[in-house]
Amino acid sequence: MQDHNMLILAALIGFLAGFASTAFRWMIDFFGIVFSAEGLSWLGITGTALPFLLPLMPMFGGIITGIICHFFPDAVKENGVHRVMHAVALKAGKIRKRTLITCSTTSALTIGSGGSAGREGPTVQIGSAVGSALGNLFHLSRERVRVLVGCGAAAGIAASFNAPLAGVLFALEIILGDFAIRTFSPIIVASVIGTATGRALEGNEITFQVPVHELVSYSEIFLYLILGLLCGLVSRLFTLVYFKSHEFFANKVLIPKPLKPALGGLIVGFISLGFPAILGNGYEFMEQALSGEMLWSMAFILIFIKIISTSVTLGSGGLGGVFAPSLFVGAMLGSAFGALVHGISPNLTASPETYALVGMGAVAGAVMQAPLTNILMLFELTNDYTIILPIMITCIVSAQTFRGFTKNSIYIQKLLKEGINIQHGREVSILNSIRVDEVMNKEVTSIPEGMPFRKILETISYSKNFYFPVVNGRGEMSGILSFHMVREMIFEEELGDLVVANDLSVKTVKSLTPDNNLNQAMELFAQLDVEQLPVVHKDDVKRVIGMVNRGEVVAAYNREVLVSEFDR
Repeated sequence: MQDHNMLILAALIGFLAGFASTAFRWMIDFFGIVFSAEGLSWLGITGTALPFLLPLMPMFGGIITGIICHFFPDAVKENGVHRVMHAVALKAGKIRKRTLITCSTTSALTIGSGGSAGREGPTVQIGSAVGSALGNLFHLSRERVRVLVGCGAAAGIAASFNAPLAGVLFALEIILGDFAIRTFSPIIVASVIGTATGRALEGNEITFQVPVHELVSYSEIFLYLILGLLCGLVSRLFTLVYFKSHEFFANKVLIPKPLKPALGGLIVGFISLGFPAILGNGYEFMEQALSGEMLWSMAFILIFIKIISTSVTLGSGGLGGVFAPSLFVGAMLGSAFGALVHGISPNLTASPETYALVGMGAVAGAVMQAPLTNILMLFELTNDYTIILPIMITCIVSAQTFRGFTKNSIYIQKLLKEGINIQHGREVSILNSIRVDEVMNKEVTSIPEGMPFRKILETISYSKNFYFPVVNGRGEMSGILSFHMVREMIFEEELGDLVVANDLSVKTVKSLTPDNNLNQAMELFAQLDVEQLPVVHKDDVKRVIGMVNRGEVVAAYNREVLVSEFDR
């Protein structure tokens, strides 16, 4: 496909992802009305019953979410930014089209009913699914599908925040992990079109109404260093509580899985009785922090309450993202810190709302390990260059503080806990995409257990293999012989009829199955330091169906690299 065709596809994806992102916001707003006093009034429920029923709304949303996830379990398994990263790195960018429906519906239910989660994660999933669907519809190469998935993610974020630069950086820094120049153009086009689509449907309004900020004194940079350190520590606390909650609901809560989101919703509903700010994505209360209307004491408490409520919502099986909650936590931390330092030295420090804004980006940047994205996003939100210095220093210090505990973002940590490692780069991505049965040699030179040494020499001299499965009378592999082992004994003529294959073979045999990938094959080659491995039937590990050579694996990898470079 020519580059100009890629740009046309990127524009189409930008439009579709921008529309889908906006439609998802409408869906959240709709469920927000359904699970509110207005929605209850449709059922004739008013008056004194409302204060008792409204805190139960997250539970009712959790019940419906649990039912949907029971009948469509992939709604959980394929949901989230980490799933998009997995698809891009190891699955050639393939995302199932049905996630457009399951992801949007369950996430909108969770957030709209009051669950403590964000819409940006599902928005990325939805936009990426659009890009994947179009890429596979036109049978594009693996590399081009990956880029189109990034286009969908960029357009979704851009439309969601009305921030095209942030959309581009999000796709490059988090989804693709690749700043190659050839990926820039389509992603920029998609982000611009996604932003334009969002503006056409929702108006040219920024997500947060941010007042004018300023750096009062350059000595204030020292305070932003401290704020960055605190943001990094709180970010680490956020991820620890988040994963502990997942483990708790998975291992300690012994109720049917479909009921767990309802239990999580019930807990969040009770928390909201004292702290209604934790419901939903919390944008309204972030606005208060950004406009200086938030009491420092309440902001400080909300840091921990929001971490707990988000962890309970998502750990119990609710669907949604962690981006908005991390922005919320950062805004509250920055607001509390800003109120403290401004109270001590009002003439030398900016107002608390400035620190709230900077804290937003610092916590989100650390949790996602994407400081560049958040620096650009905050710059776009403020449109004020004077705030760029504190934003930059705080985001970087926060991200590095977080990396002192772990180098992995919350998304990478989720994948690692599932046994999925996407961090070895493009090489492993290619190796993971090729199955063993695509490169194995089906011509196997098997040696019966009772074959004498003299006959073994004759047999292997006509074979191209280096390793030879030793089989019993039923054709089952009982060991393996190598050419090297036989060569060492080749001049011992007296062994000719005295020693048989069973005497010489190694009994402990490591093997591959046809559905293993070449990355697994290379790991086994390195572990055993051999050049060839037997391939066995996946349902019968003693039946050899082929052999795979290390050289063939390397050749297959090189071919894929050449094809990928040519098709880009």
